[in-house]
Amino acid sequence: MTAADSPRKREVRRAFERAAPTYDNAARVQREAAARLFDFARTQPRPAHVRRLLDAGCGTGQAPSGLMAHFPRAHCIAVDFSTAMLARARASGMAPLCADIEHLPLADASVDLYWSSLALQWCAPATALAEAARVLAPGGAAWIATLGPRTLHELRAAFAAVDDAAHVIDFASAGHWCAAARAAGFSILSGAQEPLCDLAADLRTLLGNIKAIGARTIGEKRRKTPLGRHGWQTLQSAYETFRRPDGVLPATYDLILLALRKRP
Repeated sequence: MTAADSPRKREVRRAFERAAPTYDNAARVQREAAARLFDFARTQPRPAHVRRLLDAGCGTGQAPSGLMAHFPRAHCIAVDFSTAMLARARASGMAPLCADIEHLPLADASVDLYWSSLALQWCAPATALAEAARVLAPGGAAWIATLGPRTLHELRAAFAAVDDAAHVIDFASAGHWCAAARAAGFSILSGAQEPLCDLAADLRTLLGNIKAIGARTIGEKRRKTPLGRHGWQTLQSAYETFRRPDGVLPATYDLILLALRKRP
């Protein structure tokens, strides 16, 4: 069985297929992450020639329009393994390709710029970055936004008051991503790590936003039964400790930004 056919990968794909109709209305975090990645990337060295640009894990096409304007002559390939997401990305003007970003159906050294915003956290870092390095031409750039281990730390802490199940996904650290990048053949030009928050007046809305973008818990350790009234009340009470002075509840995403160059 390949990683692309694994039960975990199938679960992730199903979650994003279900989320496609609600994704754009709820994807505030994704839009902000893409904008931050673009601002970060503009300060980095860029390849001398960008003939082919890959948006790895494009979702519904969240890459900022400024990225396309920055490389107006580039042939842009939008890759996602969710056909429902990809159908909504067609209007972006990019060439759609339904594929797993851990197993890209692209030739070696066929891409000059690899862009990925909030997609690689669903992958094994070593596998995804090795595949990125394979399709990049020598000297090509990879601009990546992914999520670190403090993502949804408020929710993790609040659920700890309810049970011992895994309600929040464990994401790799920035150090792990950097080590995987070097092993894959990249030089690390720059990196940053910063919080990005979704905000809501109440916990039900906050959880609804998370569900609407497909960020569901997967795996054997997740809870299989409903919380029930008592569990929900316990969760709400525990989460209230994170309410901000301005009256809103935060859901924090641990944003990792990386600028990489494929070594010759």
